[in-house]
Amino acid sequence: MKVARLFATVVMVMALTLALAGPAAAGPKTIKLSLHIPPKEEVPSYAAILYFKSLVESQTKGQIKVQIFPANQLGSERESLEGLKMGTHQMDLTSSGAVPNFFPEIQCLAMPYLFSSRAVAWKVFDGWFGQELAEAMAKKTGMRMLGICENGIRHFITVKKKVESPADLKGLKIRTMENPAHMKMVKALGASPTPISWGELYTALQQGVVDGYELPTPLTEFAKLYQVSKYVILDGHLYDPAFIWINEKFFQSLSPEEKSIIKNAVIEANVIERAKQAYWTEVQAAGNLVKEGMVLTSPSPEARAQFRSITQPAVAEFIKEKIGTEWTDKLNKAIADAEAELAK
Repeated sequence: MKVARLFATVVMVMALTLALAGPAAAGPKTIKLSLHIPPKEEVPSYAAILYFKSLVESQTKGQIKVQIFPANQLGSERESLEGLKMGTHQMDLTSSGAVPNFFPEIQCLAMPYLFSSRAVAWKVFDGWFGQELAEAMAKKTGMRMLGICENGIRHFITVKKKVESPADLKGLKIRTMENPAHMKMVKALGASPTPISWGELYTALQQGVVDGYELPTPLTEFAKLYQVSKYVILDGHLYDPAFIWINEKFFQSLSPEEKSIIKNAVIEANVIERAKQAYWTEVQAAGNLVKEGMVLTSPSPEARAQFRSITQPAVAEFIKEKIGTEWTDKLNKAIADAEAELAK
């Protein structure tokens, strides 16, 4: 009997001690962040994600840890987004390539010669259009887009023939990604769109399988394609966005303060990524390509207008067939708003 009373007293004392101590402190939360680029700080998006990690961990005093998995460690872009949607990891940074598999409406951004400048694109993405896009994505996919950064501005690059106008592309075999909108654009210019995987492009150029390709200048430098190609026309036919994602269920599980820290960290990282990408594209890579013997030219205003007038109707019809006009109408309005604001 005395033993039973002693045991009961011990249990009560332990319970009272735990109650007075309050709930146990929760351990740090972990964000697994998937990347599809090499872990090199000279790559703008990798440098930006390192900055994001530093901000989040310092401002949450270590209560949120960010683990970075670069170079497709968590799968290809499509595989990684599928994992993000299921919650096997919490964040991702991808190009636009795999996004139509989850959110077809993103194809509104595939219109060639859409933005007259980076400044217009940034205002559109950071304004009401970007916010509406993020909410629609979260609702439809379970993945929230926290920010849109830059994956580069794409130009036409050829091996032997200098391109100065749309007529110069006629009959050429141009490598594209397996993106139907990109293929429609190239076909409208009288060229033959030829999808070839990234890893096989160098050899295809070397062996004459294709006569050219379309890529941002940094990727041309990075893959040493200057060794097998010669001419670049800086037509800027596509502003290629990249998206910073977070699993919506995980995001909604965070406290208001944690959400604010993550959102603000993305905003700051985005500024760094865009600035570094612009410098890399317009100054560093372009200058290095010239040093390697490539010839870079800009189209005349007349030629640029020709490129736009030839490609836009064909791609617009394709996009309309795929997703209707709701998002293209919104995008066109957002562009007009941004241009008007910047003109003040």
